[in-house]
This record gives sequence, structure tokens and C-alpha cells, in this order.
Amino acid sequence: MANETGERRNLGAEIRWDDRGLIPAIVQDAHTGQVLTLAYMNQESLQRTLESGETWFWSRSRGELWHKGATSGNTQRVVDIRYDCDGDTLLVRVEPSGPACHTGQQSCFYRHLPGGTEAGPPPVTGGVLAHLAAVILDRKAHPRPGSYTRQLFDAGLPRIVKKVGEEAIETLIAAQSEGDERLVSEVADLVYHALVLLAARDLSWAEVEAELARRFG
Repeated sequence: MANETGERRNLGAEIRWDDRGLIPAIVQDAHTGQVLTLAYMNQESLQRTLESGETWFWSRSRGELWHKGATSGNTQRVVDIRYDCDGDTLLVRVEPSGPACHTGQQSCFYRHLPGGTEAGPPPVTGGVLAHLAAVILDRKAHPRPGSYTRQLFDAGLPRIVKKVGEEAIETLIAAQSEGDERLVSEVADLVYHALVLLAARDLSWAEVEAELARRFG
């Protein structure tokens, strides 16, 4: 995200607004790479986004500015804003504090047209944890036969919470009386089940990273 006034001015100068003074803005999770939504910005909403560090858009149906998450609490903290080679589309990379879609889905792009290959998890960047978190969210949204992750979601929050507790106890036991390989394995199990718990509560790994970043100042 541009931090200097000059950079902001240059960004605005490079943008090719349409005849309504709008530009499409693709919103992407900065950690998982998942496309969250497609919205539109005008010059004022872009300026508010740059100044506030959270996404603002222009509602074509209501004809007014709207601050994402102002009523739901599902705000999006902007990491950076990019524009394509033609200057007619923005890519807004964010850290979401909750689902992007008004339906409660993490992404607005959760439905599939028939006839394609089997839907898989969204393409991700950001390392193994981000990839695992994205796969877990995909299993939640698109059940697959035999998926252990989906079985946990189907069993409900009490079962997921119980599994996190069980894995925490097994991690403690491994730390006290078992070898390094066993400890690493138990920690991996604990992290996986913790990610499932976050997804079950409609929370994201990005929110954990944001909290860790806050603690580091």
C-alpha cells in the first residue's frame, strides 16, 4: 500500500476510470491468495481506502460509498494495492477479519459452474500454514466424501474443541516423555485442529497473524 503522498498521486494518475468514474477492484487475501470478492471503487473510495487502511467501495446499486465491515465487523485491512498493465483494474490485497461475502462464505466465489473439473482449494501463497488454512476452508465450503476435515465440521464445534484439547494433552505428553520426532508430529496435529477450530468459528489464520504482529508492535 502506498505510504507517500507522491506515490498516491502517481497511482491515481495511472488509473483508467470508466465512463462512470469507476474501476473494478479484485480483493484478495494477502496470506492465502484466495480471491475474496470483486467490487468497484471511484476516486473518493480509493482515497478513503488509502487514508484509512481499510477497504471502501462504491455501491453501484445504492449509488453510495460503503465501508466494508462497517456493520458486520468483517473489515479488511489493506496490505497493498496494485493495478494491472492497462491501468483499468485494481488488485487489493487484504487481511480479512471475517467472511468477505454477505452470505457468510469466506469468499464470494464459492459456487461452481457444472461441467468443469472437480473444484479444488484456491491457489495460495504464504507458506504451508496459509495453504493448509485455505484447504480447510475449501473442505468446509465444498464437502468431499471421506474427508476427515469435513467429518469434523459435520460433527460440530463441541467435537472440534474436544479434539483440540486431546491434541494439546498429547503434545504435552510428547514434550515430557517422548522423542523429538513424536513431539513435532503432535504439534503438527495440534496446529491442524486449531486451524479447523478457527474455520468453524468463521475466523482466519490471518487474524492470528495480525494478533501476533500487534504483540510485536
